[in-house]
Amino acid sequence: MRAVAALFRKEFDGLGFTTEWIDGAAWGRAGHLVARRMGKEGGPRVLLIGHLDTVFPKDSPFQRFEPIAGTDEARGPGLLDMKGGDVVMLLALGGLADVRLLDRLSITAILIGDEEDSGRPLTAARRDLVEAARWADIAVGFEDGDGDPHSAVVARRGSGSWILKVTGTPAHSSQVWSEAVGSGAIYEAARILSGFESVLKGEHLLTVNPGTILGGTAVTFDDDEGRGTAFGKTNVVAGSATVSGDLRCITLEQRERARARMREVLAKPLPGTSATIEFDDGYPPLAPSDGNARMLALYDKASRDLGLGTVTAVDPARAGAADVSFTEGLVEMALDGIGMRGRDGHTDRETADMGSLRTQARRAAVLLARLASKGVSDPPLASPPRKP
Repeated sequence: MRAVAALFRKEFDGLGFTTEWIDGAAWGRAGHLVARRMGKEGGPRVLLIGHLDTVFPKDSPFQRFEPIAGTDEARGPGLLDMKGGDVVMLLALGGLADVRLLDRLSITAILIGDEEDSGRPLTAARRDLVEAARWADIAVGFEDGDGDPHSAVVARRGSGSWILKVTGTPAHSSQVWSEAVGSGAIYEAARILSGFESVLKGEHLLTVNPGTILGGTAVTFDDDEGRGTAFGKTNVVAGSATVSGDLRCITLEQRERARARMREVLAKPLPGTSATIEFDDGYPPLAPSDGNARMLALYDKASRDLGLGTVTAVDPARAGAADVSFTEGLVEMALDGIGMRGRDGHTDRETADMGSLRTQARRAAVLLARLASKGVSDPPLASPPRKP
């Protein structure tokens, strides 16, 4: 992370930014790169968001940037997610500098060092991002979105985790369902999971998924590693079960309603069993808002004026959690998913459309230039968003 940050830091320094490396020892990661440049007083305050890390470990065989012969494409780890987006950000800022508009904006750019595998506690790992969002009027994220150049993100579902721990009465299997023993931990875990599906399935943009389950006489589970062990016999009623999963939602209110209904399912245990559930907030949602729709309308107009076609909103069901969500409720407008385009991100086939660096940078530069020229509250920016 520090090596990648050094490359980007040099570019920000060249554009007149003041750069700072935020050490991440307090949350168990390398850290973040923050670049600040203050423009004229009263101009829009813009937060630009990217990240430095990828999903690929050091020992991954997928390590090199390789142009694909005869095409305008290339493969490489993190080209889409998201070094390409970081470069789009720099190209757009360079364009503003070339036409002397950079001074009309006050900008904080933050390149997160642990987006793909967040440090803990998350409140510490995202403290600088949240502080920057409190300062800003507008937030722009340069993630790759859904790979379509004619889409952008104005709403993202939040993603948090949960751990369910179930206890039963260990006994010989011949006594299962008896008044003295009851049903055992595995039956109770199955009942609870079925209950979750029954009461929550079908609510728009809400999903609850059990990803790991262990049950038996003795269970161990490492939440950080997502792995564990279970020991049991067919002739023994299970004494323990552990299930871990995630919960995705579009608003904080939806999240709290879902958690309450999950707790209600636990409150009606099978005989001889008990259960507890713990929730981790994880990434918050970026809820749909009029301000975000307004920002999309501005970006769409910039694209159309450049002859690059319309841009519409990505379905939030297809937009995973991302750092822009930490700006929820803190900025007037937010837009994400305007980075590099391509396909097969998070796999060893990650392929980038290198030509999209230019087109995406042009879109972003015109958007920022118009914000710099007119400001946030100018009447031309206050028109209703164009309907899809």
